[in-house]
Amino acid sequence: MSLYEIATLETVIFGAGKASPGIEKWCAEGAGRLCGAWSVDIGALNRVLVLRAFENVEELTAERERALRSSDPFGCVEHLTRLNMESYRAFDFLPPVEPGAFGPVYEFRTYRTKLDGLTPTMGKWAEAVPPREAYSKLTVAMYGLDGEPRATQIWPYASLAARAEARAKSVADGKWPPKGGPDWLTPEMTSQIAMPLPFSPLK
Repeated sequence: MSLYEIATLETVIFGAGKASPGIEKWCAEGAGRLCGAWSVDIGALNRVLVLRAFENVEELTAERERALRSSDPFGCVEHLTRLNMESYRAFDFLPPVEPGAFGPVYEFRTYRTKLDGLTPTMGKWAEAVPPREAYSKLTVAMYGLDGEPRATQIWPYASLAARAEARAKSVADGKWPPKGGPDWLTPEMTSQIAMPLPFSPLK
């Protein structure tokens, strides 16, 4: 199961908690497997991120259509101001996302790759991720199947302090970033820190 969707739900002020019951029900009733749901704490606020896995393109497309045609997408339209859904495939060398308590601090990092940069980026990451995981676990790294060429990684940490320590030590030890990896990226990079919602399988 290497196909994923990140749905970004922008809510009214303090809307994440109000939207949560509807999102949980929507995901339970639909196709695919809910991997995680988070409320953004640092970055663009009043935003919920929902990660789901799909067996095939047909399943992902059907679920996308369900949301687009619905009068109540994600079961919480009264709390939403915007909805964006992006399709991804996991980097070739990674196993499926599994549930568990790895956070509660999750970092979503998105890089814009150069137009010829995806395959080299995956190769560099394949070499570098195993030693990098000695410092902190990787949830998933994925490349976009729609929109601009991009790669998104999700990293869990026990705390913001643990994040800072893992990142600093891995860089100091020469284990991250992947050697030559940044050569295939553009300067357009974003980071969001998010916390799991109560029903999230990834905690």
